[in-house]
Amino acid sequence: MVGCRSGATDESRRDRQEAQRGRDDIRSYYRASQRVTLAPCPPLAGERRADVCVIGGGITGCSAALHLAERGYSVILLEARGIGFGASGRSGGQILPGLGTDIATVEKALGREQAHAIWEMSRESVRLTTALIEKHRIPCDYTRGYLHAAVKPRHVRELQEFQARMARDHDYHALQWLQGDALRARVVTDAYPGALHDGEGGHLHPLNYTLGLARAAQRAGVTICEQSPVLKLEHGRSGSGIVANGSGGQAGRARVHTAQGSVSAEFVVVATNAYLDGLVPRLDERIMRVANYIVATEPLSEAQVAQVLPGNDALSDANFVLDYYRLSADRRLLYGGEVSYTGREPRHLKTRMDGKIRRLFPALDGVGIDYRWGGDVAITMNRAPDFGRLAPNVYYAQGYSGHGMSLAGLAGKLIAETIAGQAERFDVFAAMPHRAFPGGHWLRTPLLVLATSFYTLRDRL
Repeated sequence: MVGCRSGATDESRRDRQEAQRGRDDIRSYYRASQRVTLAPCPPLAGERRADVCVIGGGITGCSAALHLAERGYSVILLEARGIGFGASGRSGGQILPGLGTDIATVEKALGREQAHAIWEMSRESVRLTTALIEKHRIPCDYTRGYLHAAVKPRHVRELQEFQARMARDHDYHALQWLQGDALRARVVTDAYPGALHDGEGGHLHPLNYTLGLARAAQRAGVTICEQSPVLKLEHGRSGSGIVANGSGGQAGRARVHTAQGSVSAEFVVVATNAYLDGLVPRLDERIMRVANYIVATEPLSEAQVAQVLPGNDALSDANFVLDYYRLSADRRLLYGGEVSYTGREPRHLKTRMDGKIRRLFPALDGVGIDYRWGGDVAITMNRAPDFGRLAPNVYYAQGYSGHGMSLAGLAGKLIAETIAGQAERFDVFAAMPHRAFPGGHWLRTPLLVLATSFYTLRDRL
């Protein structure tokens, strides 16, 4: 499923899937409400030279480019389509501390001390998001408040245990347990027996935020080339001793090739996430490309908002295959959920998603849906992000597993720190072990579908 280039059948399937994603982008509420514009970003042409070449124009790539440029490096960013085309510009827009996996998974792999360091850096990622929005005056409607909602009694126990563990082991006290009238003051539905409110979480307009980072990067001197898919990456040899705005020996430089040009760079950042498309096969093996879907209602009246999310929080439920939603700045309900591992839209998707909204919020019965779109995220086997090096001069970050809106910004900053010679924080994340998905190219998707079906059944129990 993930970017295979091994035959005409796979190529044709990928072309059809990309065409569908393009149509999804046109139907996106985020594109319709875009408020940030960039200086022209023409495709790469000819041979170019830079200190760093960044591949990918999502939050990871734009953050890396911005932070590198602020340190004095010359940077060229190559984006295969347009800035924010992928998950960074299509997601639910939730800004949360933590990872896509439970902190216990990180503790088991790395120990309590390193897990705590990762947790604190995830909190830093939220603060970084706020700081970048304020510094660069990004109009992305950032709002505080997040609810993690229990759907069944088992979730109640698990969430309350999580709250206690985070306070005891990680000195985190921003979580408040809500139920009854206290919960209904924030989400007006009978679907949830309780929820954790996280005062450090929040939500924003993801496309405007991503474009805002790209605009800031341009102003800092970054050259952005859209419609420039990378066809080949040559690592080169490292060790030529670059400094900001300097250049090392030509033999040590990496080279990044597109159809119309190439970039010679001392360092390369691979920031494609789900849209790797076979560029680095050994990274492809460690992520699964999963499609997710969102709808946006017509604008709600103030009375309807009072019967849905009067506290203007973002919310996700505690199911393994979860649903999530929030209000937009113009009072639309943005509701996300459902998954596809095949690149094809799930059967009866419209009926299922519209039905979920009506069951959760009877006050919205009859409310129209103005936009429907989808996009892909990359998940890892353990749902923890995958940071690392492909060579001493080639860095990557991927696999945020649906939890990357704030963490990707920090990933870009950590990569910039590492290129500048301060690798300690990046290496805490890079120490997290990751495995390839089982089954190889042909069986990995059916095996994941089978496993997900088990957890979906468990969600219903």
